[in-house]
Amino acid sequence: MADTTQEYQTDTSKWAIAVHRVTSTSVEIWVGSLYTTLIKPKMARVCLLVNGEVIQTKDITTSDWKRPFRNTTQRFVSLQTFDDIQPNTAYTVRFERYISPEEETLPVGWVHLRNAYFNTLPESISSESSFTIGLASCFYPHRDGGRAAEAYQALYERGDDEVKPDITFLTGDQVYLDIGFDSLSRDPDEIRQRIGDDYATNWQLLGGILNRGATWMLPDDHEFWNDYPFHDSLIPQLLALKLKGVRETWTKAAKDAVKNIQRSPRVETFTIGNDLSFCLADLRSYRSKNTFLPHATFKQLTNWAESLTSPGVLVIPQPLIVNINKTERNLLSYKAQYKRLLEALGSSGQNIVVLSGDVHFGRIASCPIGEKGATLTEIISSPMSNLTYLNGIATTGPEFSPEQFPAVDFLPTGWQQQAVTYDKNFAISTKKGFLFSAYPKERTREHFMTIGFKKVDQKLQMTVNAWRIRERDPASYLPLSDFEQAYQVLLTK
Repeated sequence: MADTTQEYQTDTSKWAIAVHRVTSTSVEIWVGSLYTTLIKPKMARVCLLVNGEVIQTKDITTSDWKRPFRNTTQRFVSLQTFDDIQPNTAYTVRFERYISPEEETLPVGWVHLRNAYFNTLPESISSESSFTIGLASCFYPHRDGGRAAEAYQALYERGDDEVKPDITFLTGDQVYLDIGFDSLSRDPDEIRQRIGDDYATNWQLLGGILNRGATWMLPDDHEFWNDYPFHDSLIPQLLALKLKGVRETWTKAAKDAVKNIQRSPRVETFTIGNDLSFCLADLRSYRSKNTFLPHATFKQLTNWAESLTSPGVLVIPQPLIVNINKTERNLLSYKAQYKRLLEALGSSGQNIVVLSGDVHFGRIASCPIGEKGATLTEIISSPMSNLTYLNGIATTGPEFSPEQFPAVDFLPTGWQQQAVTYDKNFAISTKKGFLFSAYPKERTREHFMTIGFKKVDQKLQMTVNAWRIRERDPASYLPLSDFEQAYQVLLTK
């Protein structure tokens, strides 16, 4: 087998690569294609490089490709895990396929398809450099034109080290499976193919994010349908969900995508040394009438909160500091678990940061939590790309309520209501709409945020910046900052 790599000036954009879970010594690389027009290579490989030198290679044969959706014969993906790598180190990944002699299409050899780039996690938070998280949610492909990925890529490749994302959290609505009247189809194969096509389009547009730094993803309702799992909406595009067969096929295909493409955890935790603890919780996929997580999984979440010995970062698809929503369910719709979660978050006395999305506005809010002097800081980043035309009415500016937290009916025993602090300097700006345009209503500017953690005088400092996706600094051509200055707070006392 020839080991030469052929470089062809061909379109490889229908091939996909994403960096998933990274630790200080391992990484997961997801490759394949979500397009129906490509066929599984008989032989492919994923190469891991440091400073241009290949240090590990994972071969992929025909049997290693998996279908991301059940009951389909198209689209294929493979997950490769690399172990025994070094902490806090920059790596490059190459995804290649082999052209064999019998294919008679191109010269024999390896063809380069896609690259990816990532850093392994550090063993501790440093005083020399920031450990930075990219945060974003809500991506509608129409009118994006690749600008979200372009802005992220620019910051990743040319931004200051203090704001370059090391990892990324996408906190929901990475796809909108319920937009458009094709949602009314009752044919099972059409339902599956529509969902697959939506993912193919969005993963191509988001490729510049997914292949730069490890990405964790959580689903929200539009990974399924509006207000999932409930189907009591009268939205015309969703009327087919009244039919059990449609609902079951749609649910299975949507769950396949969350599992096999987004690779979302139920509850997952990791730490950066003894300095910072993370927990990601899917509070959407497993909802019932009375709970947002099954009992055993919810126990994992509360155990994490109660055992914190350092500041904790909770990543969830919907915010905690909200008002009751009378038209769609939010976390306040689950009184018992919401109240118990607050109790757990306030029990350790450690400061808590909540990272979320969903609501089509961006803001930072904070308030005391619990009885041990801790503070809850909630950071919302939404959207990356706004809905358009008729659907473009689903947007809003920042909300500065509730004024008190928690609501009286949700107070854990012994707690008092606390005033919520909203600094309007750290709310994402809006842009005027025009009635007969693609954006008929005033909307929050498309953006993502970066949240950096660094030791300052032996204390953990958090720095938050917001970046406009569709506006550039004329001098650097980096995304324009939406905040006049960064938001900063100490997380350790």
